[in-house]
Amino acid sequence: MSASAQHRDLDLPSPWVCRFAPLIRAGGLVLDVACGAGRHTRYLAGLGYRVEAVDRDAGALGELAHVAGVTTRHADLEHGPWPYSGHQFDAIVVTNYLHRPLLPRLLEALANGGVLIYETFAAGNERYGRPGNPDFLLKPGELLDLTRGRLRVVAYEDLHVEVPRPAMIQRLCAINQSAGTWT
Repeated sequence: MSASAQHRDLDLPSPWVCRFAPLIRAGGLVLDVACGAGRHTRYLAGLGYRVEAVDRDAGALGELAHVAGVTTRHADLEHGPWPYSGHQFDAIVVTNYLHRPLLPRLLEALANGGVLIYETFAAGNERYGRPGNPDFLLKPGELLDLTRGRLRVVAYEDLHVEVPRPAMIQRLCAINQSAGTWT
């Protein structure tokens, strides 16, 4: 794949996010964590969801300020306070980002019926380049362990991918059915 084609792929929403976005309540409120340039924010807003896009990069957020259905929040999720205490979201989307202390907060912020769509790098990725630090790589089954007994897992994968570049990826889609609505 050419470098320009690979760059285009990085601008497109993840097929994993696209696959599970229809599970989100129509018109629901979605939190896009560490949204970066906003590829998922734009995609989800385009589907009619209200999106809260949070990132520590104010410049990237500025590019999203005028997108209909999007609210931006400049926050350092690793060193600052959690800006969403008491908030509930119909979905939380996280891609290519891992800060373990944040994981319990994400589950707390997921409304009943809410969808967690998570996709990031996993152990073994150090063979392919960055990230290679174990602090930024999910351990085998880590997303399953996080959600066990708390969310209903719809889909889970821990695998090697070639697109948009060779990497080890772990991804999960799970639904919060905490009010006893298991089906």
